[in-house]
Amino acid sequence: MFKHLLVPTDGSDLSRLAAARAIDFARETGARITFFAALPQHPVSFHEGYGLTDAGTRERLIATAEQQGRAILEPLAAAATAAGIAAEAVATPCATVHDGIIAAAMHHGCDLIFMASHGRRGIGALLLGSETQKVLTHSKIPVLVHR
Repeated sequence: MFKHLLVPTDGSDLSRLAAARAIDFARETGARITFFAALPQHPVSFHEGYGLTDAGTRERLIATAEQQGRAILEPLAAAATAAGIAAEAVATPCATVHDGIIAAAMHHGCDLIFMASHGRRGIGALLLGSETQKVLTHSKIPVLVHR
């Protein structure tokens, strides 16, 4: 039924566990996987004189974020490939994580978003929000939440 999974990850233990389960799921269903990391956007400057003043600071921040994204994604893609799953790793700057996840799923033609939930409940969930909840609320693509 599902042929292309988007597996967003933030490098946490929970998201790595979800990625391992996504690999199992892909093996069982014959799907391929796109692992995704949302990178922070780094503005050129801020309003009223506050912001980045060194010309190279923005480039260093971007390079560091890309390096961190690769460090998170490459082991997951390698594990999927070792399991016989076609996999790719994509790290993209995003204004908001949930919008980045949904946009990546649409851009790569994924038919399922397979993601972890940190399982916050009560006031913590209310105050902190949840990227998983935001994806569930806004995505038109089915979402499978691993807990």
